[in-house]
Amino acid sequence: MALTRAEMDHLALLARIGLTDEEKDRMASQLGDILQHMERLNQLSTEHIPPTAQVIEATNVLREDEVRSGLTREQVLSNAPRAEDPFIRVLPILE
Repeated sequence: MALTRAEMDHLALLARIGLTDEEKDRMASQLGDILQHMERLNQLSTEHIPPTAQVIEATNVLREDEVRSGLTREQVLSNAPRAEDPFIRVLPILE
């Protein structure tokens, strides 16, 4: 199922790429092959496969939560470009 020259011209225009005639012919054939594969996949019955099914087993790797001390107010304010104790001063967004 090769794409027509008009379809390739349209796709090249949408993608904003310049293609030579040779490239259009080659890509028309390649895209046609991809579309044929997709059509075969569309013919498969997937009604018994849950939408969240995974091909490979996937598990989250999480660490245990542990309480750690945070920064002190002085440490936080020392990193601020401008500070007015006990706040970080920011430039106004709207005048």
